[in-house]
Amino acid sequence: MTFDTQLLNKSRQNLQTYDELWVFGYGSLIYKVDFDYIERRPANIYGYERRLWQGSSDHRGTIEKPGRVATLIPSNKTACFGMAYKVNPTVFEHLDHREKNGYLREEIEIEFISSPNVGQTVRGLVYMANPENKAFLGEASIDKLAIEIHTSRGPSGENKHYVYDLAESLREYGVNDEHILAVEQALRVLDSNIN
Repeated sequence: MTFDTQLLNKSRQNLQTYDELWVFGYGSLIYKVDFDYIERRPANIYGYERRLWQGSSDHRGTIEKPGRVATLIPSNKTACFGMAYKVNPTVFEHLDHREKNGYLREEIEIEFISSPNVGQTVRGLVYMANPENKAFLGEASIDKLAIEIHTSRGPSGENKHYVYDLAESLREYGVNDEHILAVEQALRVLDSNIN
């Protein structure tokens, strides 16, 4: 699959068939909301876990030295926390561009986890980068992830700040994502060794 998935995503779902259009964010879409939305709710999806296995040559790295950003990996371990946004179909022009580096829009069931909507589910969309896309970097040890992330930067800034911002956002919602927090801790050790 090509790096740039914008054209693929335009043909994946007929957005007009949704009564309400929700998009689930589990990475930077939790904390960097640069699009219009109607409503925002904390939510979970099931059957996946967040991993820093997707390469980023468009935001947090370069073609020569890609950064690492989150994708979803199938798992039966637990819920994956994120933020659900109710949006108009026009927002996907922007989101498809933002998430173009190997991410495909997939349909998913989203469960709201805050009052007054606890337990309510809706059909929604999520951007997921599968192992077949050319930007997929795959699994690595926590130390290797931290070293790669610590030395990568792209048009959106240093890759480590992506992890720091994501970890902080998850903490604000009381979410203990062991993978993200372990990478964050390893990055902070690297920071302290430099200073």
